[in-house]
Amino acid sequence: MPRGHYSLHDPHDHTPLGEEHFHCATGPSGWRYVSQIVNPSGDHIGSVDLTLDELGRPIRLELHASAWQVRGAALDGVTWVRTDPTGEHATEGNVPAHAFTGASPAFLIATARLLRPALGAGAVRTRLVAFTPPVLAPRTLDQSWALVKSTPHATDNAPLIADEYQVNDLETGEQHTVHIAGDVVLSAPGIELESLESPPSTFP
Repeated sequence: MPRGHYSLHDPHDHTPLGEEHFHCATGPSGWRYVSQIVNPSGDHIGSVDLTLDELGRPIRLELHASAWQVRGAALDGVTWVRTDPTGEHATEGNVPAHAFTGASPAFLIATARLLRPALGAGAVRTRLVAFTPPVLAPRTLDQSWALVKSTPHATDNAPLIADEYQVNDLETGEQHTVHIAGDVVLSAPGIELESLESPPSTFP
């Protein structure tokens, strides 16, 4: 069960945004990721709880940020309920999309797992609903993911495969690179892996 923490920063000006302390695990029914997020002062500002099925579809999502809460799942596309800080109002949403995304590294693992682009086979397109802090307002976006490189690294056990993905925002044309090994993000815009207590899990 990988356990560790990521540092989070603004991908444009590199302002520190805090840390995300996580643990995750694969199993016969899929994958689960749980994390707690703190700001640079160490104050708790959010959490992520994401469960995928064996095909990479989100069967349970719970996000918290600044007293906002989102619960969602893949159901007739993706469906969610977003609750305001007072708890007095909840709004439901449904979009014909494939999965969720957001600021957490968990969503990069989830999208790569869902799409599974083949090396050299070109980009795979997907539609996602993004929830980003601090208010977790939903936004639908289209991305394409291409696997451009897989690099084995020797370890004490089996070789660790680091995959490099090129991710394109199909609305803005913005491109960025994501590096993933198993179920851990090595680096991505605004995300750096700072500690890891055990090796990444490999998906069956």
